[in-house]
Amino acid sequence: MEHCSSALLSVPVATYRLQFNRDFGFDAARRVLPYLRDLGISHIYASPYFKAREGSTHGYDITDHNSLNPEVGTEDEYDAFIAQMCTLGMGQILDIVPNHMCVESSDNLWWFDVLENGPSSHYASFFDIDWDPVKPELKNKVLIPVLGDQYGAVLENAELRLDYHEGAFHLHYYDHKFPIIPKTYVSILSCRLPELNASLGEDNPHYQELLSIMTALEHLPPYTETDDNLIIERYREKEITKRRLFALYRENPVVGEFIDENVRIFNGVKGDPRSFDLLDELLRQQVFRLSHWRVATEEINYRRFFDINSLGAIRMEESAVFAECHRMIFDLVRAGAVTGLRIDHIDGLYDPAEYLGRLQFGCFLNKYPSIPENEKVAGHEENGGDIEQDTIEEGIGKKYQEILTLDPNFKAFYIIGEKILAKGEKLPEDWPIFGTTGYGFMNSLNSLFVDSANGKAFDALYGSFSGCREKFPETVYEKKKLVMQASMSSEVNTLGHYLNSISEMDRQTRDFTLNSLIKALVEVIAFFPVYRTYSNSFDVSERDRQYIEYAVAKARRHNPATSASIFEFIRDVLQLRFYDPMEEADKRIWLDFVMRFQQITGPVMAKGAEDTACYVYNRLVSLNEVGGCPERFGVSVEAFHGQSIERSKSSPLAMLATSTHDTKRGEDVRTRISVLSEMPEIWKRCVQRWSRLNRKLKMVVDGRPVPERNEEYFLYQTLVGAWPMGSQSGSVFEHFRQRIREYLLKAVREAKVNSSWINPDSTYEDALMSFVDMILADTQTNRFLNDFRSFHPLISNCGMFSSLSQTLLKITSPGVPDFYQGSEFWDLNLVDPDNRHPVDYDQRLMLLDALKRAESAFGPLRLVRELLTTMEDGKVKLFLVRKALSCRNERRELFESGRYLPCEVMGENAEQVCAFERSLDLEAVVVVAPRYFTRLVSDARGLPLGEEVWGGTRIVAPCEIPGSRYRNVFTGEIVSSITEDGGAVLKVAEVLTNFPVALLERI
Repeated sequence: MEHCSSALLSVPVATYRLQFNRDFGFDAARRVLPYLRDLGISHIYASPYFKAREGSTHGYDITDHNSLNPEVGTEDEYDAFIAQMCTLGMGQILDIVPNHMCVESSDNLWWFDVLENGPSSHYASFFDIDWDPVKPELKNKVLIPVLGDQYGAVLENAELRLDYHEGAFHLHYYDHKFPIIPKTYVSILSCRLPELNASLGEDNPHYQELLSIMTALEHLPPYTETDDNLIIERYREKEITKRRLFALYRENPVVGEFIDENVRIFNGVKGDPRSFDLLDELLRQQVFRLSHWRVATEEINYRRFFDINSLGAIRMEESAVFAECHRMIFDLVRAGAVTGLRIDHIDGLYDPAEYLGRLQFGCFLNKYPSIPENEKVAGHEENGGDIEQDTIEEGIGKKYQEILTLDPNFKAFYIIGEKILAKGEKLPEDWPIFGTTGYGFMNSLNSLFVDSANGKAFDALYGSFSGCREKFPETVYEKKKLVMQASMSSEVNTLGHYLNSISEMDRQTRDFTLNSLIKALVEVIAFFPVYRTYSNSFDVSERDRQYIEYAVAKARRHNPATSASIFEFIRDVLQLRFYDPMEEADKRIWLDFVMRFQQITGPVMAKGAEDTACYVYNRLVSLNEVGGCPERFGVSVEAFHGQSIERSKSSPLAMLATSTHDTKRGEDVRTRISVLSEMPEIWKRCVQRWSRLNRKLKMVVDGRPVPERNEEYFLYQTLVGAWPMGSQSGSVFEHFRQRIREYLLKAVREAKVNSSWINPDSTYEDALMSFVDMILADTQTNRFLNDFRSFHPLISNCGMFSSLSQTLLKITSPGVPDFYQGSEFWDLNLVDPDNRHPVDYDQRLMLLDALKRAESAFGPLRLVRELLTTMEDGKVKLFLVRKALSCRNERRELFESGRYLPCEVMGENAEQVCAFERSLDLEAVVVVAPRYFTRLVSDARGLPLGEEVWGGTRIVAPCEIPGSRYRNVFTGEIVSSITEDGGAVLKVAEVLTNFPVALLERI
């Protein structure tokens, strides 16, 4: 691939997330690029597209880090995509997965090699496998929890099938394939050997060859061998022997039939349990131990991505693993095909800071064009006029270190991390990245449209309707404990045994029992206030010490029956308060425990808070978002400004998101639900009335009405948020009903109250689906549906206005605005897989062209007036995105490094306006974004425009001279500031005469 960019650092103006899969590949993306460039997008933000599990819809289940996913496209198609991107002057942020790989696919050659060669595999150190786990039967083995039933039942049901193909034996379980250890081929080949002898004769050369092969197999070094020379011998000889066996199989039909018949015998006969003894004994000798999938929660001995058995963690802290996993990434960086990186699940890494440092240097090494002649390293000779590679790397490494000495905050390449920050938490200062993927901004922005004055009213409504009185932090604590018990007990037990071994090192702590240590660990993790700490040396930061102190203190107070000394011991270990004296080796054991502890707290928080508590605590579900604080009911304009100012100082080029592939609701679903916060009394009457109307439709399962009240309240909010725009013809409404069924089923299983993924209650779920079908029956007699349809238009109307404000704030706030695929129109998607449905780009291209033609023919003012009469079609949002991004592209430096100055708003509707100025030197823009639209419009057709709505509300322009003139980017209108109390103000009624938001460029 030819270089298409030599720039070291490519900072996006705006990014657009594309979800690559077999239904949207490189060719499709190439065709979309001109539309995105015209929209104002500077960089594609690509989901992972390296080789993944067959049929993957998301790309995170990677099987090969160094090849493209063939389902997404060929190399030629990829090159064409990149060439088009470069021609348009665009860049690409690539989402990469450094934490895990799919381990349920034979396409993962590294994992397949481990299952054949065990600890002696070249790739044994690549995966985070405990070869000496708590369960002694698993020593030097890997537990593979894929079976749908108990092992014995699956075996005797003939679901495990041995086969022989091209010289190797494999075991199959439906789509799963496992290698048989070559040394154990002897067990298969020795079966019925006297019969083969009788058939061929002792002196038959083919019979003698088979005996020779068996002898060679018996003398292979065992799979537990760790001597390098013997490992090399094992790899060489086993492959030679496989080739010999396959040649014999093809040359002699009698030997071929003998092997085939032995395979049939090993596979047993269903109904004859004893016939499976041979296969059972063969499987006992393998590296892998197959088990029921439920066993993973307690006994699995490889670290997973969260609690997903099919995703095995890799040890990115190992330099060999880093090098192998980044070969293709660095090739793409060097070629200019990739101009930025997004790091998935950065908290899963053993040492995030060290990884990011390596990654930044690797990108610098591959992008730095050359090293000056006088910086070549002494002692290296030129070969044919070319500097040797190690000379180049050493020289560039020297240059990189010199730059870091001059500027410790230097970052060579645009890298962002998927990191969720708790309230008040900041990114670690030693991370060389530009910021996060934007969850914090998304929740701050969303909360801006939640009326905080009505928090108590919603507390009362939610408590009285659902009966749920527990606060969100209490729910999180309980659900984190549930996760550790139900799906991650293996990880916790392993950590507990590790802590127990540490306690045995000192006579003061050796009497702590294993059970008491595990119980105390569970409590500390359950109370941990952040996703993780980041200790990677003996020097623990003050920030991390405070988090540990908090968690341990809460756990100790909550468990008065547990000895306080156990909690003090855990605190001392986590804070690395070493005993005096302590050997260096023991100190490193403590540090290793801490770093492994840090890898567990994040997944427990994610599963307990995001994936469980956020489906249980349903006070206002628009707040229940990834990285959100559902207990905080809205934020003030002042708080939003404060967060923006802080971001402009600490991470002005971080990503700003409003929808992602991980969000639980599309951005416009959330804005609609947030509108409810403005009208608690109306909403209260609605849900009470709807509940009465639908009461007779509930089935009773085990004495419980289905759905329970908390789920019913969740469902009504979901309908408000996701209700389709425009006409609801039969097929459209049927599709919507099916989406709601699927979403509610997922939500109930995630909540783990009445059903779950591990133990689905089909009777309860069937009753729940029946309830959905009945309340959404599109008939004239359905009183609920008729009542809902009369209520919803006002919510929809106000939600659209909120969305326009939200979109404008994202584009103009400090940071890089990101657009999830399709969200330039109304985004009424729900959680994945609903948000991965195909996007109609042909329609978007056609509408964008129509908008451009209309603006050129009639001018922007007439266009916006027409757009406001047909808002449901989404063109008004598309128009806003294009115009605002155009302004951002034209004034790039202002938005990247300009000041953020909050504007004071005065007058009767001051609380309904968020306004600020972005300025750089003499350039300035003023952003005006209203909120709380139910106070501004009274019906479904109302517009929040003009004097009648805004009255004397006015914006104080900071550092302005009265009489300054501004051009409205959306309407083309010119407005001037006027004098008031010696300062300059803008009348909101004049600014928002024809469009509900404003982006004003100072002339």
